[in-house]
Amino acid sequence: MPANGQPKLFHTFRPPNPTGALPWWLPILLGFLTAAGPIATDIYLPAFPIMVKDLHTDLAGVQQTLSIWFIGLAIGQLTVGPMADRFGRRAPLIIGNLIFAFGSAVCAAAPDIYTFFGGRFVASLGASASLVIPTACVRDLVPDVRAGARMMSRLVMVMGVVPILAPMLGGVAVTFVSWRVIFWASTGYGVLCTLLVIRLLPETLAPDLRSRLSPISLVTRYVGLLKDRGFLSHALIVGFSTFMSFSYLTAASPVFINGFGFTPLHFSMLFGLFAIFMIGASQLNGMLVNHFSPERLLAAAVMLAAGGSLALLGVSLWVSGHMPLPPGISLEAVVTIGTMIVALGATGIIYPNAMMGALADHAKVAGAASALAGTMQYVFGALTGGLIGILSAQVFPREGSPMPMTIGMLLGALMMVATLPLRPRGK
Repeated sequence: MPANGQPKLFHTFRPPNPTGALPWWLPILLGFLTAAGPIATDIYLPAFPIMVKDLHTDLAGVQQTLSIWFIGLAIGQLTVGPMADRFGRRAPLIIGNLIFAFGSAVCAAAPDIYTFFGGRFVASLGASASLVIPTACVRDLVPDVRAGARMMSRLVMVMGVVPILAPMLGGVAVTFVSWRVIFWASTGYGVLCTLLVIRLLPETLAPDLRSRLSPISLVTRYVGLLKDRGFLSHALIVGFSTFMSFSYLTAASPVFINGFGFTPLHFSMLFGLFAIFMIGASQLNGMLVNHFSPERLLAAAVMLAAGGSLALLGVSLWVSGHMPLPPGISLEAVVTIGTMIVALGATGIIYPNAMMGALADHAKVAGAASALAGTMQYVFGALTGGLIGILSAQVFPREGSPMPMTIGMLLGALMMVATLPLRPRGK
């Protein structure tokens, strides 16, 4: 125990040298922690068919596990954010990762779908800590919005590797071992994250900045955030950006496999290509914030996403009459992919600048602000699934039609454009 009598679990961050520079590995560590949620979301998607048989259920039952996961993340973020503002960052992170590991172990050993439901919900509550608290740590360590956006871009780079690797690793596990290995691996990931926090992550929230925690203060805090134009406008942009990205994630597989004739392997490679461009855009943002304000970069990226989505609409109207296309890389596929790269790549710039804009004026409640913005993301993501389902079943029932995906992406982009003027002047 240190000389001041406080256990090491709660020690306060100290800059590693007189210049106040942060360790080079810190953004990597925070990004690794944040990746727990995306990993657990994506990695078991290839296992759905075999899980139907092993858990004695149907495909709808297995698909419901995603809904349970998102509900748990939304509830967990709303609660863990204020806890991190009251008790500091380290302790909730450690507890959250242990809960995630325990819930994943329950999933791995589940004999039936109902046990799996329970384990998945518990795991999502734990994973919510890693989605919220690393972003709050960035706000603690880097109060300047420009520098914060640069650091968030580094986190996005680490997080962005996940969409490339997770489904492929899950597919390998299902093919050569068992889908249960996926969740034993998730258990190990949670344990590893716990050890990394204990060993490496210092407490970033000073005791004098910690806020009270009570039901009344919790409600007041969230209501106050929603009344703040700076927070609400930027959080909405984050949410609408998620709406656009989830439209792609939800609908892209049938478009390219059934409509354009891609094999599952080729589609997984395309999945990685989009992720590479989003990662590249986030790293470009880290350089551009040295020369342009985050506000200008955010506005430009939103307009770029809208332009790419409008171009995608034109292309989709053109190719819809030719589908399904023969297998192979056609001109229609290449043009569609090009417009999607423009639209989706812009999100790599939108996310870090909009998130830091939402947290900029809320140092004392950064955990709650990060949690509320994150919850809005998953609420918008859930709405995406409903919209895509209605469009696919009732409006554009033709197999492989790109129109449901396109409309979802365009709607998210246009809502971002409509939200830009709501930002306070200079924000």
